[in-house]
Amino acid sequence: MPNYSFCVFTLFYLLVCVCFVFRTNEFVSAGITIESLLGSYLGSEFDDFIVFHVRRTSLTLLFHCVLPLAVVAVMVRRWFGNNYENHPVIKKLKVFCDQNTSWRMLASDINNEIKRVDKINLQCSTVTRVIATDNWIIKLTPYKIFIAYQSDATLILCSADTHDVSSLGTGTVQYLNIEVKTTRNGAENFNIRCNALDYKDLEEKIRRPITVLQDVRFHRSRIDIFLEVFRGVVEQNPPFVATQAPEMCIGCMVAQSNVKLMKNCGDTTATDRSCTTCYCRPMWCRDCMGKWWVSRQEQDHPETWLSSKCTCPVCRSVFCVLDVCPVQLQNS
Repeated sequence: MPNYSFCVFTLFYLLVCVCFVFRTNEFVSAGITIESLLGSYLGSEFDDFIVFHVRRTSLTLLFHCVLPLAVVAVMVRRWFGNNYENHPVIKKLKVFCDQNTSWRMLASDINNEIKRVDKINLQCSTVTRVIATDNWIIKLTPYKIFIAYQSDATLILCSADTHDVSSLGTGTVQYLNIEVKTTRNGAENFNIRCNALDYKDLEEKIRRPITVLQDVRFHRSRIDIFLEVFRGVVEQNPPFVATQAPEMCIGCMVAQSNVKLMKNCGDTTATDRSCTTCYCRPMWCRDCMGKWWVSRQEQDHPETWLSSKCTCPVCRSVFCVLDVCPVQLQNS
């Protein structure tokens, strides 16, 4: 029994430690974070950004490193000595100083920009945050902060990776890996990993163009993500065999019409939202039909888009995604 109790306590302790270090949503909601527990000492990020994160990174390291506590305590004490002059965050800030500028002056400038409502604040993960102001790009992690001055920085979108958000593959999320390179002597390069849906906001805030490598393809909006899923579903539907080549899409007038609405879903209900037969000829391309579909859905609930229904743009016949069939020429 004593061994069993010890194992249970150890597992519970490890679980609490992991949740505390990686800031799970439950712990954040409950206020079990460094910022919440030591808020009276840390002060406000809004009032004094640099000093706040000097204190936060130091105390986060101190709390996370229970062993060996004595070594960490000595190191943090050294950091706090001489009015923070030895702290790694301050040393990084001094890189951007010249003969007429002190780190406190730069800290004041950063703090003023942080207070502006037009800054970009991206929660990249549970432990990583990126802030972009008019002149600065700042990455915050539990133990460090990375700083780049926009005029010295070059941003390169190196890669994008896509992941299913469910085991059924009914939705995807895409992350972008952006490398921030700086030409400032002594400044440190760093990487930003953010959701593809946040890219547009970041791009608009950065005054320098973000270089996208040639082989990188990514979704710039939720509609782009849906259209990719929509295309995949339509390709699996039974084809509509056409005896002659369809006309150009009346939606974009660029692509050839390549989808036809045919009732395939087996909906036998008799309501005003039941799928019905559409007698319109092929007049739309797949992407335009997908965009029409999105425009008829609840914009605040993208998770319901694929399972919902829509009406034909011409005759208003009700259809679901299983009724959107790819057009196939008879002789092909």
